[in-house]
Amino acid sequence: MENSDTIRVEVAYATPKEQVIIPLEVPVAATAQQAIEESKIFKKFAEIDLNKNKVGIFSKPCALNQPLREGDRVEIYRPLIADPKQIRKQRAAQGKRMKKGSG
Repeated sequence: MENSDTIRVEVAYATPKEQVIIPLEVPVAATAQQAIEESKIFKKFAEIDLNKNKVGIFSKPCALNQPLREGDRVEIYRPLIADPKQIRKQRAAQGKRMKKGSG
């Protein structure tokens, strides 16, 4: 039975070892932050800090005050261990060195 005052959304978080997706119903005007708080995901993952962790909806970054729509999946992202741009530069430099040495 569906209540017209609520929408169904999911809150997702992943560690290197596990992924958790919590389905829940929230009020129609709920924000990403409200859904995260209502999911009680902090009880399972104490390391989540909304002042540090970025969030998004279906892989697109969003603000915590982003209003949600029916079916949205709010994702909480872990901080990056390394800067992706720096990693690409290092890989490109390694590739150039390898090509010069092969002959």
